[in-house]
Amino acid sequence: MQIDLFFRKLLEKIALYLNKGAKYIYCFPQEKRVVDWFAVQGDKTLRLNYDLNEFSIVFDLGGFEGQWTSDIFSMYCCKIHVFEPVKTFADKIEKRFIKNTKIIVHQFGLSNVNKETEIFIDADSSSAFKGKISSEDIEDINLVKAIDFIKNHNIKYIDLIKINIEGGEYDLLEHLIESGFIQNINNIQVQFHDFMPDAVMKMANIQEELSKTHFLTYQYPFVWENWKKNDCKSPR
Repeated sequence: MQIDLFFRKLLEKIALYLNKGAKYIYCFPQEKRVVDWFAVQGDKTLRLNYDLNEFSIVFDLGGFEGQWTSDIFSMYCCKIHVFEPVKTFADKIEKRFIKNTKIIVHQFGLSNVNKETEIFIDADSSSAFKGKISSEDIEDINLVKAIDFIKNHNIKYIDLIKINIEGGEYDLLEHLIESGFIQNINNIQVQFHDFMPDAVMKMANIQEELSKTHFLTYQYPFVWENWKKNDCKSPR
């Protein structure tokens, strides 16, 4: 009886591992990417653990509902600029932090140029670069040239910039690199997206440029990665 029980439990364990393995093998590539990320609970650990304080300046590009901003502020009480071009999302974030003077909400996105464009609304996957879902899901938005915003607000240094802008990260990072301001950003937390044309090559080119001034602290391709400035010393 004990032998039968032992083998039954053993077979149940083997079946469980085989089932998990099958799910990993046959899931979509996008699903495979997040397996390791979820295993380390990256959204609750890696994306929040930084050397920040109340004097730090943080940029949140792609604010959506403001949860990441809320988590960062609750840990460090730093000043945060939130950029969210979709009016509905921006209004909700502004209402959420209406009594917090250290969180500033901007109803526009940052890019490499000043322009008006259309964005296709799809919750936290809203993008100006993906195809529309229906005619009712389109909204006109404003994008502001990043270096213009930085200069106009007399920002000399950014301690942490989070970039989740559904395809716009390529133009923005190239712009920050070309302008030279990339050297004034301590940490760059970015999610690259693979639906853009030549995404792999563009990402590799940007990573090569970033490696001249920054180094990787973690990387989960097309999920999240973070680049920290070489020998970084915040002026605050």
